[in-house]
Amino acid sequence: MSSELLVDLGEDPTTAQLGQLKLTTIEDQQWPADETTLSKSETDMSQRFDADSPHLSWDHPFYDIARHQIIEVAGDDNFGRKVIVFNACRMPPHHQLDHHKLLMYLKGTLDQYVESDYTLIYFHHGLTSENKPSLSWLRDAYREFDRKYKKNIKALYIVHPTMFIKTLLILFKPLISLKFGRKINYVSYLSELEDVVKCEQLIIPARVKEYDNKLSLKSGAEPPVSPLHSPPLPNQVFGVPLAILKQRSPDEDPVPVVMRDTINFLSEQGLEIEGIFRRSANVTLVKETQLQYNSGATVNFREMEDVHLAAVILKTFLRELPEPLLTYQLYNDIVNFSSVPTDSQVEQLKTLMESLPEENNVSLRYLISFLAQVSANSEVNKMTNSNLAVVFGPNLLWGRDNAMSLSAIGPINNFTRILLDHQHLVFT
Repeated sequence: MSSELLVDLGEDPTTAQLGQLKLTTIEDQQWPADETTLSKSETDMSQRFDADSPHLSWDHPFYDIARHQIIEVAGDDNFGRKVIVFNACRMPPHHQLDHHKLLMYLKGTLDQYVESDYTLIYFHHGLTSENKPSLSWLRDAYREFDRKYKKNIKALYIVHPTMFIKTLLILFKPLISLKFGRKINYVSYLSELEDVVKCEQLIIPARVKEYDNKLSLKSGAEPPVSPLHSPPLPNQVFGVPLAILKQRSPDEDPVPVVMRDTINFLSEQGLEIEGIFRRSANVTLVKETQLQYNSGATVNFREMEDVHLAAVILKTFLRELPEPLLTYQLYNDIVNFSSVPTDSQVEQLKTLMESLPEENNVSLRYLISFLAQVSANSEVNKMTNSNLAVVFGPNLLWGRDNAMSLSAIGPINNFTRILLDHQHLVFT
C-alpha cells in the first residue's frame, strides 16, 4: 500500500488548463465529451435523498442509480470508521447513467456519515472508455465536495490503480490540497486491504476478485484465501458467541465483560464528549486492548483515559460477534419494519425483543439504556437518537453474508432510531 500522489512535477498546470486536458494516449482512446455542469435543480435533489427507504421504488428519484449498487456501505474499518465503497465496474455505459444524479446519490450517502470519521474505498477495476465520466465532471465533483465532506474522511483507498488513474490524480494536483492528497493510498492487492478492513465484510464484485487473482498469479504471489476459523482461545472474547461468553462468566452474567467495561467507563467520562462514537482511535491501541481481553487480562480504561478508544472497542466487539446482537432470525422483520403501522410499532418492538435469546436481550437492553443516557446529553455531545442509530445500526445487525447493502442500511438505522425513541416503553 502506498501514498504517492503528490509528487513534484515542477511547475503545476493551471486549473484552467486542467479542464481542457485530453488523456487520449493513456489506456483508452478518448473520454466522452464533457457534459453540462450541475444545475440548481439537480443539486437540490440531494435534499430528497431518503436514507430510510428500504428498497427504492421505481419512481424514487434515485432508483435508477441505486439499482446498480455502485455505492455501498460496509460497516466499520479496523479503526472504528464507517466504510463507504464505490465500485467502478458497476457503472453502466455513460449514456445510460446520469452522472450528475450519481454525484447527488453519493452526497446523500455521505451526508449520513460526514460528521463522523469515515473511510472511502474505490475499486477502480472496470472503469473503461464506455463508462468513465468526463474530466470536467470529475473536476466539478471534487469541487462539489466541500470541507464538510473532506474534513472527516480519514483515508481514500484506490484499489487496483492503473497508470491512468495515477496520472489523472497528478494532473488534478492543482485542485487537490496537500492535506487531502496525503489521505490517498494506492492498494495493489485485496490482501493489502486487510490492514484497513476485513474484506469479508465488503461487497466486492466478482469481477474485481477475479482480476485480483490474476494479478496475484502474475506477480507470483498466492491469491488470497478465506481465513480458517479456528476454535476460540480459552480466554478469547472478541468473535465469540454471547452464549459461550455467558457460560464462561463466573456469575454467568449475560452482559459480556467488554460491554460492561466500556459502557461503565463511558457512562462516567464520555457522556459530555462532543462527537462520542464519531471519532476513530489509534489502531495499535485498539489491537493491544483486544489482545488484552483475548488473553484474559483485566482492562482498565480509567488508566488509559481514552474515551474514543473505549467507544471504538465497544463498536468493534459488537461488529465482531459471530452473529449480530439482533440476530439473523430478526433480519427480515427489522429491514421491513417500516411497514408496521406507527400505532403498532411499540408492541411489535416488544415482541421482537422478547424473541431474542436471553443473553442478546439483556445485552441489548444494557446497551440501549446507556445510549439513552448519551442521547439525553445530546445538546452537549451532539449525539441524538438519529445520530446514534447511524453509528450503531450497522453494528447491531447485518446479513448472513456479513456485508451491508445500501438498500438495507437505511431500514436498519431507522429501526435502531425507533427502538431508541421508545426504549422506555419497550424495556419495561
